[in-house]
Amino acid sequence: MTARGEREPAISVLLPARNAAATLPAALCSLLDQTPAPGCPLPDFEVIVADDGSTDQTALLLRSLHAQAAQKNIPLRCLHLPPSGLAPALNAGLSLARGALIARMDADDTAHPHRLALQAAHLAANPGLCLSASRVAFGGDPVRAAGFAHFVEWQNSFCSPQELAHIRFRDTPVCHPSVMFRREAAEKWGAYRHGDFPEDWEMWLRWLDRGARMEKLPQTLLVWNDSPRRATRADSRYARQACDRLRAFWLARHLRKHNPFHPQVWVLGAGRVARARLRPLWEYGPQPVAFIDIDPKKIGNRVENVPVRGRGDLPPPGQGFLLNALTAHGAAEEAACWLEQAGYTDRDWLPA
Repeated sequence: MTARGEREPAISVLLPARNAAATLPAALCSLLDQTPAPGCPLPDFEVIVADDGSTDQTALLLRSLHAQAAQKNIPLRCLHLPPSGLAPALNAGLSLARGALIARMDADDTAHPHRLALQAAHLAANPGLCLSASRVAFGGDPVRAAGFAHFVEWQNSFCSPQELAHIRFRDTPVCHPSVMFRREAAEKWGAYRHGDFPEDWEMWLRWLDRGARMEKLPQTLLVWNDSPRRATRADSRYARQACDRLRAFWLARHLRKHNPFHPQVWVLGAGRVARARLRPLWEYGPQPVAFIDIDPKKIGNRVENVPVRGRGDLPPPGQGFLLNALTAHGAAEEAACWLEQAGYTDRDWLPA
């Protein structure tokens, strides 16, 4: 039988790294230790490490890990690139990928041993899906990084294609290093773009706008570590203003297509953060009819020349389109429950 490394791999794992010597061995070993899952064979796979201009011992470590991968007949291909950023590094790796399935990993995370087998089986059984993600475990101090821990919990609560599509404007609906997608999706809808925005969220928004279907497995298949060097901490492209601009562009595009009352929308949330979050949206044409709040001190006032009203002033289901922009911990979730109980459906509102 031909050795695994001599066959065309079914999966290419893209793993970018920059100065990742402290964490890269654990990340790569978790990939080299992949095994079949019950009822799910492990397809042939390769690992492509895109070294984005590292100045530490990353390159030296890759040479030693290459020998370890060779012992297991797993191709480990290393690209040593000048520092250019995450999106260019990912696209460089993608251009060399031989697999029809592309899995993502980060150099500071670790994969469950059954991850590749389960996600490949998920996509094989569901030809209408372009992407399989998974729930992830938070790896870090839940007190020091309470916000990130809450985000992981929030993201893990949505799995179905309908849920992921519905919440995509609130924040990125899937954990980037947990995904496996079909290479043909990137060929059809475009790969990573480098710009003033989070490259993963931009790609998911672009793909979903074009009809992509994504689903998240209920299993926890990745430890998403809260590294001090994590891009969402260190990169200005992940700053709130950059995310607000990205949301505004794609949300406005969606509203033009799907809001029967366009350009009018009702906004749940009259607070400063909620208003700032949606301010870039108004530049694309949507117009807020009113901000809806439960604080009696705010109701009856005008902010940014828009009236603030109570929930009782909302149009009935089917008579207006709502954006749930509440930002206080648990507020958006409470409002979502209230909307469902009041008879509003996914056709009447969106998280934003």
